[in-house]
Amino acid sequence: MPIHTFSLERVATPLGQMLVLTDSQQCLRAVDWEDYETRMVTLLRRQYGKDAVQVRDAAGPSAARRALEAYFDGDVAAINGLPVALGGTDFQRQVWQALRGIAGGQTVSYGVLAGRIERPSAVRAVGLANGANPVGIVIPCHRVIGANASLTGYGGGLHRKRWLLEHEARHSAP
Repeated sequence: MPIHTFSLERVATPLGQMLVLTDSQQCLRAVDWEDYETRMVTLLRRQYGKDAVQVRDAAGPSAARRALEAYFDGDVAAINGLPVALGGTDFQRQVWQALRGIAGGQTVSYGVLAGRIERPSAVRAVGLANGANPVGIVIPCHRVIGANASLTGYGGGLHRKRWLLEHEARHSAP
C-alpha cells in the first residue's frame, strides 16, 4: 500500500482554526475544523488505509489556503476552481461533484441533490456521502438542507453551517 504524504496548514477563520491538507501537486485532500481533527483522521484512514497517510507541516502557504482566506474575506467564488483529489466510492464522488455545482448563496435539499445525480430514491445514501465529504466548504456540503428548509447535519456543527450560509448569502453575486 502506498504512503501518501500531505502538507498540513492551520488557518485562522472567523469560525475557528481550520485544517487544510494538500498533496505535492497542490490538490486538496482534506479540509476540516481543528476541533474535528479526529474525524478528519478517521476519514483519511477510510479513504487511503490505516497507515497510508503521513502528515507534515506545510513549508509555505498553499493556493488552497490563500483561496480559503479569500473566501472568508468575502470572495465566495475564490474556492470554486480549487483542485481536489479524493478517494471514496464512485457514488460518493458523484455526490461530491454534484455538490460543487451548488452556487454560493444557494441551497438544495438532499432530495433535490439525489435527483440531480439521477438517483431520486437514494436520498439517505446522498446524505451519507455528504457526511463523508473530506473537503468541506470547497465541496460545499453545508449548502444541503432538509426538505422543509431546516438546517440539518453539518459535521462542523450547525452554528458553522448557519454562519457559512449567511456569509455566502451576503457575499455572493445576485
